[in-house]
Amino acid sequence: MRRPEELLKRLAGPDAQFREHQREAITDLVDDRARVLCVQRTGWGKSAVYFLATSLLREQGAGPALIVSPLLALMRNQIAAAEKLGIRAHTINSTNRDGWDEVRQLLETDAVDLLLISPERLNNPQFRNSMLPLFAERVGLLVVDEAHCISDWGHDFRPDYRRLQEMLERLPQGVAVLCTTATANDRVVADVAEQLQLGGHAGALKTYRGPLGRKSLRLEVVDLPAQADRLAWLATHLPQLPGSGIVYTLTKRDADTVAEWLNGHGVPAEAYSGEVATERRVGVEERLLNNDLKAVVATSALGMGYDKPDLGFVVHYQAPGSVISYYQQVGRAGRAIERADVVLLRGREDRRIQDFFIEQAFPPKDRVDRVLEALDDDGGATTNELMGAVNLGKSRIEAMLKVLDVEGAVSRNGTRWTRVPGSDWTYDGDRYAHVTQLRRHEQEAMAAFGADGRCLMRVLLEELDDPDPQDCGVCAICTAPKFNGELDARLVREAALHLRSRPLILDVKKMAPDAEGKMKKLGDDVRSEEGRALARLGDGGWDPLIQAGRREGRFGDELVEAAAEAVRSWRAPVRWVAAVPSKRTGTLVPDFARRLAEALELPFHPVLQRVGDNPPQREMTNSVQQVANVRGEFAVTQGPPPGACLLVDDVRFSGWTLAMVAGQLRRKGSGPVHPLALSTAY
Repeated sequence: MRRPEELLKRLAGPDAQFREHQREAITDLVDDRARVLCVQRTGWGKSAVYFLATSLLREQGAGPALIVSPLLALMRNQIAAAEKLGIRAHTINSTNRDGWDEVRQLLETDAVDLLLISPERLNNPQFRNSMLPLFAERVGLLVVDEAHCISDWGHDFRPDYRRLQEMLERLPQGVAVLCTTATANDRVVADVAEQLQLGGHAGALKTYRGPLGRKSLRLEVVDLPAQADRLAWLATHLPQLPGSGIVYTLTKRDADTVAEWLNGHGVPAEAYSGEVATERRVGVEERLLNNDLKAVVATSALGMGYDKPDLGFVVHYQAPGSVISYYQQVGRAGRAIERADVVLLRGREDRRIQDFFIEQAFPPKDRVDRVLEALDDDGGATTNELMGAVNLGKSRIEAMLKVLDVEGAVSRNGTRWTRVPGSDWTYDGDRYAHVTQLRRHEQEAMAAFGADGRCLMRVLLEELDDPDPQDCGVCAICTAPKFNGELDARLVREAALHLRSRPLILDVKKMAPDAEGKMKKLGDDVRSEEGRALARLGDGGWDPLIQAGRREGRFGDELVEAAAEAVRSWRAPVRWVAAVPSKRTGTLVPDFARRLAEALELPFHPVLQRVGDNPPQREMTNSVQQVANVRGEFAVTQGPPPGACLLVDDVRFSGWTLAMVAGQLRRKGSGPVHPLALSTAY
């Protein structure tokens, strides 16, 4: 038996056979040490190509393989699979960066066959200085997994991938390179080749592009604008769907809400997001693999690379921002089974959340200029110091700096950033505008998905420039819907109550930034207590009534009673009520607070006055700007009464208004201050 076939059977089982293009790609990498791009459907077996190529190259005396992979879930799966071939695999990522010395020693003694790293490692100065030269000297195969991440035009562009150019420049001749993706259309394929400078390599880039259709997936779209309807749908249909699967949400908070609802209705489920601790994520992945869970309710953090061959269904609680992202996520299902159900539950809030992600992608030129100006000072600036100079959130500033670093405009030394002397970097507004325009086009295509009468699988294939898109013959358009029946009205009402059931906890602000962005501890004598909110902005519970009240200039009695019940169940020892005043909304909040005080049989004291006229807090995007925007805006006009205060506001954007007003009340002699907001943004 020929060696590649023998290795394939050891990896995938005795009946395994090469799929179209797998054998050819392996031959190119091993015999010709070529540079290869594989654009193949999810489940095609891209990992089999680089595992077998690694084994064969190592047998020929080549150095170890280096795989750049974006997700920890993929890394864990890959290491387990590599062991089937006797491949000695290790990983360096954010969870084990202390293991670099061990990996260095393994590389120096040729005791590792395959090393997986996250793209973030490529952007770490210590890694680039100490480890990258060693890799370039020893590596026998470079694999760029999920290569669409390199491209501005890809649905999941990641600046860290741009560091691969530096890696390629260091590679000696004769080192094979493999790029793989399932979600690259023509534009992305061309951009990937250009970004990686693959065309300049001796010998042409070899591209293997296969059909992307997935015959095992049955697609359907069900329009359910209200979240209560979607929760009722999940409780009705998930128990009937085959096996176990994934329910995708756009936000962590929705993942938590849906998982809690499902568990309450006898459907074993766990929430999964990038904010969940690594150990717990690993446990959730394993429970899903073992079918110990009916569903994992996940953000996109459980996406690329997660491999469960018998995954029976994928349901989207909300629509992602592009058809291409949707294809990538539904591709988790139906890899080794005859049929899997894929259902999109389109919601009212989808576009608002998609807009947020699109608008966060590229900061305006004026804010980039302000960051660069702040870095002109001697010694540069830390991220926190930059927050005081520019009205951008910390994560957006860090993302901006990462791009500027990769593009050669700034550099990092420890925690401080400085401008690169003599850099010719300029703000590429045209490129950013073109990418944003593309994102809007993708958003419109996603909005039309399932609404224009075309085969759902064909729509996905056409967006991905599949060479031969065909109608699938099994989706809800090609056949008939089966998941759009009437919902139980009682269950819908129960779901609505679930969305309104538990007030949200507002954490205590324990640290506050000074004018220079340095965080300082707040004393016990000025800190507020833990707070509560009835709803989150945009949710399907109380927030629609809250927004209606804001438009009408008066909150309804139902909200007064809901807030009173929340305070009673909270059992905060409040003795009087105050309101955060506003020049924009006039008597809206004081009127509500007064009626709430009556419902609680507590006195209302109008001890606060708005004296400034700074912009709305929602326009401030980081804590330094938010604190500065509140400072001096409110005054305590009379001595507050003794005892604990219930401090009422309508919408909490950052939490700093409530925190700083609470501090003013405490300084004037108030007892503990317990914040209550009707809606909170976080």
